[in-house]
Amino acid sequence: MSQSPELFWFTLELAAAGVFAGVIAGVLAGLFGIGGGAILVPVFYQALGLLEVDDAVRMHLSIGTSLAIIVPTSIRSFMAHHKRGAVDMDLLRSWLLPVPAGVVAASLIVAFVSSAALRGIFAVIAILVGLRMLFNRQGWRLGSDLPGNPARAAVGAVIGLLSALMGIGGGVLNNTFMTLFGRPVHQAVATSAGVGALISIPGLIGYVWAGWGVAGLPPFSTGFVNWVAVLLIIPITMMAAPLGVRLAHALDKRQLEVAFGLFMLLVAARFLYSLG
Repeated sequence: MSQSPELFWFTLELAAAGVFAGVIAGVLAGLFGIGGGAILVPVFYQALGLLEVDDAVRMHLSIGTSLAIIVPTSIRSFMAHHKRGAVDMDLLRSWLLPVPAGVVAASLIVAFVSSAALRGIFAVIAILVGLRMLFNRQGWRLGSDLPGNPARAAVGAVIGLLSALMGIGGGVLNNTFMTLFGRPVHQAVATSAGVGALISIPGLIGYVWAGWGVAGLPPFSTGFVNWVAVLLIIPITMMAAPLGVRLAHALDKRQLEVAFGLFMLLVAARFLYSLG
């Protein structure tokens, strides 16, 4: 990649792949009403495969880049929800240390595990999320209010760990936690934006550190974060998301849950197949 013409054409192809990934992720994120990490990681993974990026770093790069993209979107969403008074600030304050601690643990894991291991982790979590969406029932409850410490801190650390290993902002996991303990779904969604910031900011730093100096990374990458993809995908997903939102309004909430559940199971099957 050191020769100028090769670098130019590879960068152009990477930009095209970023546009493709951004459009697909934006439409699907708007359709399913989530931050896009669970969608962006498999889409970006496929796009990097088309560019013949080294398989040893493809999954790491997909997850790290996804977390970098979540940083501005989660902060913007949190500020908007906070202005409306919809965020559970007590929960966020209690998670200021546990959630980032889980992310740090994930970064340490990422520095030493293979691409195959990360795909396996993603697939297992995707299966659990997909089954949860397929069999979700509004009446399911584990309690009438959120648990106190140390259980609450442990949940925060697990959400940070799993989300950072999967490249997501933790929305699906936090929404499940809060609604199972009687919190309104709107409050859960609003609070998840803040959780996304607690995950993505240290996650971005952790994936840069974990990938520092690793061979096989494409141009304009700092560790496991590719800045061409970041700069392209953020505005493109924002432009493409309204199309997904229009599609979402043609379906009811249960249909969306089933569709997203099936999508996650399909992604899990794709990653498990790649391990064969």
